Parts: sequence; structure tokens; C-alpha cells
Amino acid sequence: MRPVSITIAVLMALALAPPASALDASLVKRLVADDSDEKIAAIHALSLAATPEAAALLQALSEERVLAAGDRLLVTQGDTLRDAATGQVVSPAPEGAEAPTLNNRVRRELEGSLAALRVFDPDRRVRLAAAKLLGEAASPELAPLIERALAKEADPAVKELLTLADAQARLRSDDPKARLAAVQALGEAATPNVKTILTGLLDPAAEVDAGVRAAAQVSLVAIERRLLLADVVSRVFSGLSLGSILLLAALGLAITYGIMGVINMAHGELLMVGAYSGYAVQVWFRNHFPAAQDWYVVAALPVAFAAAFTAGVIMERLVIRFLYKRPLESLLATWGLSLVLIQAARVVFGAQNVQVANPSWLSGGIAVLPNAVLPWNRIIIIAFSMGVLLITWLLLSRTRLGMFVRAVTQNRGMAGAVGVPTGRVDTLAFGLGAGIAGLGGLALSQISNVGPDMGQLYIVDSFMVVVLGGVGQLAGAVLAAAGLGVFAKFLEGMTGAVIAKILVLAFIIVFIQKRPQGLFALKGRFVES
Repeated sequence: MRPVSITIAVLMALALAPPASALDASLVKRLVADDSDEKIAAIHALSLAATPEAAALLQALSEERVLAAGDRLLVTQGDTLRDAATGQVVSPAPEGAEAPTLNNRVRRELEGSLAALRVFDPDRRVRLAAAKLLGEAASPELAPLIERALAKEADPAVKELLTLADAQARLRSDDPKARLAAVQALGEAATPNVKTILTGLLDPAAEVDAGVRAAAQVSLVAIERRLLLADVVSRVFSGLSLGSILLLAALGLAITYGIMGVINMAHGELLMVGAYSGYAVQVWFRNHFPAAQDWYVVAALPVAFAAAFTAGVIMERLVIRFLYKRPLESLLATWGLSLVLIQAARVVFGAQNVQVANPSWLSGGIAVLPNAVLPWNRIIIIAFSMGVLLITWLLLSRTRLGMFVRAVTQNRGMAGAVGVPTGRVDTLAFGLGAGIAGLGGLALSQISNVGPDMGQLYIVDSFMVVVLGGVGQLAGAVLAAAGLGVFAKFLEGMTGAVIAKILVLAFIIVFIQKRPQGLFALKGRFVES
């Protein structure tokens, strides 16, 4: 990333500066020396000066806008040629002027010096990028400049990177005490890069001082412990995030499968309906309310629910209600419905995945550890899933519809005998389950691709959650979704995604053999009628 702001500022300063503010002629002369060590020493001296003229000269040298004419260095600014030492305009260009030779070593030191100067830029993004680069290119000579930047820096992220860069710069020192202090400072970090650096110091060929090697070993153990903790935190959080999506997908199945015993193979496509609803609302906001684009997700919530609810009611009214008590036929019919919905999405939106952008308020994350960042979009999805679960629980336990649903779930024949409209309950319950799946699809669109086949990836996992948790049991669905999500993420880290899914499926098969009713057995009696 090129620091445009500082470049423009220093070039303007140089252009407007009077000749009295000229650079040290001896330093400029060393920049055109044949010896690379002379050039590097001059570069370090200019960077430590930290003046606009010095920064402009180093920037021009990096951009190859300088010419060497004997022991003079000339800087081009548009059509103007100036003497770098005096600031005077030179016209015409001296004969034989040519670009100075910079080998890779000199260029590396030059980039490090420029990065050290950019950490004083008022733009946080420029300082952050410079601090990242400085950790790889900082030399001991730049340590005083980094310390000055540390004293002025207030941003925590930039300050952390500068602290790391300061330690890495001192690690390249010839003084064993400076290297020892640097190793101890690096032990407070928790990044794989630092671990690699410290591992290299354990070799006597790389670090001759035994005390520094011992300190590197101690710091390495501390870093590995923190990296392990960060990895565990990241995997648990990723598992809970996956579990929240599975929960939203499985809540509907936990209701409909528990009431009607229908194996709905089109339930994954209801996720897809909700995701495409979010995409449609995003496009509508982009065309009509571009200033409010960040809030399309909020507006898409009722749209996704209504679209999936409507699709579920139509499916139940036209197909599923005629296939109760016929599990094989219902399975094949709903599988056919899933193909119809997939093809409809291809016709309307195209066969390729569509882009659903995250709002700005869902970007970024919380750094709980140096190597563990919890993204805001996944945090919000987990909270959203808990909110949907709470509303669903209140609906099923505190409303007349919920009482009817529970009655039909526990004993359909008796519920019908006492006047419960079982047919209407079936339709509303199926629509409710479909609407919840639509909300799950909208949440899924914020962390995954949206395409016609996206629902196929979650249908099997959703059924596993329902069966493992217990048919018709919300508490079981919550525990099963969270447990499967975390379990799958830890297995993926050890075996890979494909083997992890196979192992999860094998575990569920064994579990159901031992406990067919799932984690929570349904209270009451099923009466076939």
C-alpha cells in the first residue's frame, strides 16, 4: 500500500521549502557512493532525521525518481529537476546523469526506513500498514525512531505492532543484552510469525549466546501455550457459529417432523429461499435507498420469513397433507419439491452464486486474544439465533397455537377428538418451521455463498440435529446443534472436513442405536390414527 497522504505532504513541503532548509550535503553524497554500507548508513541517518525533506528524498529514491551526477543527487518533480542537497532547480540535466544502483539489501533497508517514517502519518490505516511492514524490515538503527512512534501512538492495534517491530529490530542487534530483552519482549506476543522467529534462535548457528537461546525457549513455550488457547477459543466460537445456523435450520424440522412425522427433504431449499430473499432486498435497497444500504439486513428479516412461510404453506397444502402416514412417498415427493425450488432459483437468479455483502456494522471483530478474533457477523448470528429460539419457545409455550401444536405432537387423535383443528395446525406449524428456516438462510447469507444448491449442504446436518436432540424437543435441538457444531470444528482441525463429517455421522448412528429417543425423550404418547 503506497502512503499517498505522506508522499503528497512531504513533496509539497519540499517544493515550498526555501534553500535554507536544505539537507545535509554529506548525507546526500553518501547516497550515491559505490559502497552499499555507505548508502544504508545514509538512509538510516535521513530516516532518523524525520524531516519532510528527508522523507521526500527517501520516497523519491524508492520510486526511482532520482539521478546521480557525480557526487550530486538530483530529484525529479514532474518536469522540474532539483538538487537534493540544496533544493535548487537544476536545468538542464547534467550530462551523464543516471539512476543510482540499488541492490536488494539497500532496497530492503530503504523500505524499512520509509515504513518507520509512515508510522507518524495521521491516517491510522497508513500507520497500521507501515507497522506491519516494519516488523519484517526494521533494523537496529531504526529502534530510536520506532520508540518515538511508540511514545506518540494511541491506537492499540498499531501500538501492538510497533512494540513487536521494536523487539524484532533489537533482535538484529550485535549486543547480546539487546537481543535478550527483545526475546523476552517477543514472548508476550502470540502469533505464528513470532513463533517461527524464536524457533530459529534455538539453533546455535543462528544465535551464539546461550542465555538468549534459553530465553527464546522460555518465550517459545509461553507463545505455544497462548496459540493453543487462541486455537481452542476460535474453534469453539466457530463451532457455536455453525451450531447457530444448524439450530435455525433444525428448529423447523423439530416442529414439523415432531407433529406430522414428515421427512421433508426440501427443508434445505427453504434456507435458500430466505437467503435469496435477503439478496433481493439488498438489490432493492441498492437501487432505491443507497444511503440506507447498511440496513437492508433488518428490512430483509420479515421478507425472508414471509417468503419461506408462504413457500412452506403452499408445499403443505398442495403436496404434503396428502402424504401423511406415508413416509417413503413423502420423502420422494419433498425431494422432488427440492429439485423444483432449485430449478426455480436458477431460472430467476441464475445458476451462479450471487453476492450478498455484509453491512459495515457487521464488519470487523473483537480480538479476545492476539491470534483469536471473533467476527461481528458471527457474533450477531449467534445472538440472532438465540433470539429466534426465545421467540419460538414463547410461541409454543405461551400461545393458543403453541398449545395446539404441543397437543397434536403428543397425541394427534386425542387432540382432534377434543376439537383441535389438526389440519390447520399442521399448515401453520409447517409454515412456521419454513419461516424459521428462511431466517436461517438469511443469517447464512452473511457468512457463506448464496446459490441454488446451498440448502443441500445443510439438510443432512439439520436432520442429524433433530434426531440427536429428540423429536419435537427445542432444548434437545439447541444442545445437539451446539454440540455437533463444536465437535465438527475440532474434528476438522485434526482430520479434515470430509473425514470429520463421516465421523460425526458414525457417532450419531451409534448414539441412536443406544438411545433411539435422542437426548430428550418426548413426554406423552403417540397414538396412530
